[in-house]
Amino acid sequence: MFRVLFACVANSARSQMAEALARQIWRGLAVDVQSAGSQPTLVNPLAVTVLEEVDLDISEQYSKSILSIDMDQIDLVIILCEQALCPMISPRIPKVFWTLPDLATIGTDYDTRIEAYRLTRDKLVRKIKDFKIETLLTIKENQDFYR
Repeated sequence: MFRVLFACVANSARSQMAEALARQIWRGLAVDVQSAGSQPTLVNPLAVTVLEEVDLDISEQYSKSILSIDMDQIDLVIILCEQALCPMISPRIPKVFWTLPDLATIGTDYDTRIEAYRLTRDKLVRKIKDFKIETLLTIKENQDFYR
């Protein structure tokens, strides 16, 4: 089993969407997916809305602290925010940076905000689909070799 953690600051939108989308896209593969943040808040209702549009329900998901994750059980961290703002992750854990805009800072009107959430959802779908399972397995093999 390969264990992936999606991380960002609040664990309210980007990482929550990534977790749900990856579970759907990687379904049937030996991949366990989680998400967490350095300063968890609440799952943003707009994240729930844009995933409902693609038949995914995250209404029961909740924001989690990176401190609640057993990092010894994580094989890869995919960081979705600016490096400087993200939680410090052990140097032994491979990291991939998919820097996406902080949705909390985009626009004030509903139409602008919901469109930004949709664009982020669609970018995540492409990135997750493009991230080949062979890459994950190679990382796992190399990581196990160096432990």
